Amino acid sequence: MRPLVDGVDIVAEGFPKEPAESPYVLLRPESPLVATAESHEVRLAEAACVEECCGALYVTIRRDGEHIVWYGWRDPGSVDIGLPEFRFDAKQYQAEIDRACADRSWEWTACTVARLLEQDLGRRVEWFERWDCRLLSVRSYPWERDRINLFFGRPRRMPAGGSWSQFMVALLVSDADPSVQAGEIAERLLATDPREFVKSEERASQCGDRSAFS
Repeated sequence: MRPLVDGVDIVAEGFPKEPAESPYVLLRPESPLVATAESHEVRLAEAACVEECCGALYVTIRRDGEHIVWYGWRDPGSVDIGLPEFRFDAKQYQAEIDRACADRSWEWTACTVARLLEQDLGRRVEWFERWDCRLLSVRSYPWERDRINLFFGRPRRMPAGGSWSQFMVALLVSDADPSVQAGEIAERLLATDPREFVKSEERASQCGDRSAFS
């Protein structure tokens, strides 16, 4: 997602040549871009590798009376961001956030399937609990618009200082109705142990043991 201020691409100005944060993150129902009297930090972009390697772009957001303020620009990998403080009319700002969150025209079919499937599985936690697993995310990437990637981990509760396994299932999707496809995939998943589902898919892989995730 590319935030524009007076027509200027803020990510391109403050964190050039790196990708902006996904609308999955910034335009979800409880968008982190919504401002309150209590300030909070939002990541607008992350390096193509990872933040720990080449940095990221953060801004602090708060409401100040009838205005919304963006300030406190930060990149963990750089000293000078070069972006000023921005102040927005609070009503206009919130109206734009509401409009952007309601607009799903940026979604391609697989992206919609992924969103609907994640919402569906998120309501069926008992299935993951039964197998000591937890849903991590369901995504479709711009460079793979014909498929979705489902990520889940085991055990469900990560032990302090311990490791856990992350699994990925990659599934092809078609141009058919996204809600129908999401429903069919959910039924296939719910009919078995999720780890067996991974083994049954030719395009699935186990990403290995991870110890640095929360």
